[in-house]
Amino acid sequence: MTIPVLPDPAFPELESMLSRKFGREIANYFSGSPLNRVSFLRTDHSFLSAALKHPTTSFLVFNDLNPLAKDPSGLEYISYADVQPLIGEDPYSKSEEQLVSEYNSTVTIPQLLFLGLDERNQQGLTFNIYTGSPFFALDVTPKGTIKSQAESLVQSLQSRGLKFLEGRIQAALPAQEAAIYAQARALLDWNARNPFCAQCGQPTMSINGGMKRTCPPKDMASLAGAIGGTVGAVPMERPDCATRKGISNVCFPRTDPTVIMAVVSSDGRKVLIGRQKRWPPYWYSTLAGFVEPAESVEEAVRREVWEESGVKLGRVVIHSTQPWPYPANLMIGAVAQCVPGGEEIVLKHDPELEDARWAEMEEIREALRVGTSALGESAQEGYKEGNLRLPAGTAIANQLLTAVASGFAGEAPKI
Repeated sequence: MTIPVLPDPAFPELESMLSRKFGREIANYFSGSPLNRVSFLRTDHSFLSAALKHPTTSFLVFNDLNPLAKDPSGLEYISYADVQPLIGEDPYSKSEEQLVSEYNSTVTIPQLLFLGLDERNQQGLTFNIYTGSPFFALDVTPKGTIKSQAESLVQSLQSRGLKFLEGRIQAALPAQEAAIYAQARALLDWNARNPFCAQCGQPTMSINGGMKRTCPPKDMASLAGAIGGTVGAVPMERPDCATRKGISNVCFPRTDPTVIMAVVSSDGRKVLIGRQKRWPPYWYSTLAGFVEPAESVEEAVRREVWEESGVKLGRVVIHSTQPWPYPANLMIGAVAQCVPGGEEIVLKHDPELEDARWAEMEEIREALRVGTSALGESAQEGYKEGNLRLPAGTAIANQLLTAVASGFAGEAPKI
């Protein structure tokens, strides 16, 4: 598989006090979206209605979280005319408040997301002071009361020679497309995982352009209607729910912070790497783990490294971050250094790793040159069987290892 070129950071050529002190910004795969999310317009249904039908609007559709594409190296977008039989003439024709008041839990509403405007196209939609081509994502998975319409759309798209890319991770897309895909997949997954209110257990409704879910106070269906019973003519008052009081009246998408770290020995000559049992032979990576509640990033780095390897850390520095839409992680990349005398590896605390070891910088550099790949993929030409294997350049682990192998932890400029 050809590894895509990574996205450029914002203003890559700009010199500033921060860039001179800390080095240039690093952008990782799944970041670098070309879209302006204009999040403040998500509640404006006049804007969403205009965006929905504009001739420059693109719809990225997913079936069971698999995106539509011609092949693994490029997404395929479709038009309003394609999706109209599924979503209806205009799902934004009424205000958000009116739609909530008319909520009917027996009716399946296609999950539609407003992703943003591509402002590179100045021939796109103009709304107030904003101009660009609108982008939406749509879940076309056949289910509920829209099953037949969704099946018809899926079959129509497949008849054009298009396909839905299967597989858990899509890492062959061009960088900007990967960022759009990541935003769409993470939000569709979150909406699909939260059909019920965490407080009262009743069905929830998508609002705010797909970026929030609310627990409506009324339901046009009877309680039985929520699972297929009859529909009442008068909205039923639903049981009281704490989410309808105060400021906590909606459910927001979750993002799970995860630390991932390149750990350097106290003398700066070696890097700590580890492997899980399920990985291919000779394949190692940096250590990683979730940030727990009431824990700083630096504390999480120290805790995870000690739990998984027994190694004790001193200074921790954040290097860069990576959105990871499987399902909704933010990988917080760090570089950390071991305290003197804290380099002994002990695997008896947390059994997550099959092995952990210290690798010399030169071994890391050689592996980065010819031994990188995605899990299950072949290494580059020149790799010798039995040598170290490392993650591909689309993984933040690769960027962290590249940084320390290039002197990030030394006295020279950081990047």
